[in-house]
Amino acid sequence: MILPLVAVGGPPGSGKTTAARQASEILGLEYHSAGARFRAQAEEHDMPLDEFSRFAANHPEVDRDLDEYMLGLARPGRLLDARLAGPLARRAGLAVLYVLVTARPEVRAKRLASRDHLPVPAARRAMVAREESERSRYQALYGIDLATEPADLTLDSSDLPAAEVVTRLVDFIRGRGTPMPA
Repeated sequence: MILPLVAVGGPPGSGKTTAARQASEILGLEYHSAGARFRAQAEEHDMPLDEFSRFAANHPEVDRDLDEYMLGLARPGRLLDARLAGPLARRAGLAVLYVLVTARPEVRAKRLASRDHLPVPAARRAMVAREESERSRYQALYGIDLATEPADLTLDSSDLPAAEVVTRLVDFIRGRGTPMPA
């Protein structure tokens, strides 16, 4: 089976990276993470992630370079774990399955608090600040509002175990694959 280009997006704490990474392993898709690339860039600039995020808000070339890098990876048989990869691939005329993984804000805040070893209120404040910064950056750079961008599949992970999110994602992608020519 030939598998398509898949882009998995979603807000912080939604479970998108867990689902994307595991689905790519199950399906044998080549996995690429915008978040990992962004963290590597923060290290290259010798900045903590939150400081580099603030830097990126005032330096649009950071977002543009990251987004161009991810689009350069966009081809069938790959899974891109990136908030903007699906909408940007569509705008570039590429065939892409765009999957949105989401969760209720209170669930995401708890997940982020656990991951980042923060009190839940602090994690929620950081989450909201990041989302507001990204929303304005994406709108200014590309005219994209992720809140209104249609996905081919939306998975709400709020009340689902991670394994069920992965199963639904894998089944969806398999259902969109193309049989190998004889």
